[in-house]
Amino acid sequence: MTALAFDVYGTLIDTAGVTTSLRSLVGDKASQFSDLWRLKQLEYTWRYGLMGTYRNFRVCTRQALDLCCQHLGCELSDQDKAVLMQNYLELPVFDDVQEALQRLKDGGIPMYAFSNGVPEDLEKLLKHAQIIDFMDGIISVDDKQTFKPDPATYLHCVDKTGTSPQETWLVSSNGFDVCGAKAAGMQAMWVHRNPGIKFDHWEVEFKADKEVLKFGQVADYFVN
Repeated sequence: MTALAFDVYGTLIDTAGVTTSLRSLVGDKASQFSDLWRLKQLEYTWRYGLMGTYRNFRVCTRQALDLCCQHLGCELSDQDKAVLMQNYLELPVFDDVQEALQRLKDGGIPMYAFSNGVPEDLEKLLKHAQIIDFMDGIISVDDKQTFKPDPATYLHCVDKTGTSPQETWLVSSNGFDVCGAKAAGMQAMWVHRNPGIKFDHWEVEFKADKEVLKFGQVADYFVN
């Protein structure tokens, strides 16, 4: 049986959705702030993972927020930062996600949210986005105290789905996530939302089994 494990941030949920709130706080720096926040958030997960000094995704997100304020010269109050952190629990779902998930659900495909996020944060996020009911479960790397692309996270995912690596598909818009899944023996589908982004030359060794440009094509592939 095939099971699908969906990355959450950047695949189901649009992390750039925080830009709207940022505009009221940092003005024309909002887009730059949002991009740097996401970049540093991921960087911190990788660094903590490699160092073996785990701090959860919420901590990484807040530390990245503090770095952005310092780097971009934006003086935000603790209350402002608290509001932005709350916004991360209320990020918007991509427009093409709900219909595709419904088609997959109707097709009887087991589906899981698989993320770096903290379980309770993921539950709030997916409820707010009104897609939690499509999922058969939430799988968090927090259980393993490390982050993607550590192989332990993907093996944990496979264990939770109850399927073999060859039957478990990661669906992600993050290239590093696709590479991590392939290196761990899983199948992988890359939702290539931004055609301007390419795999690095060495990453082709771990390229996706299937590449799609729109999320709706995920359902096209798995549902006859």
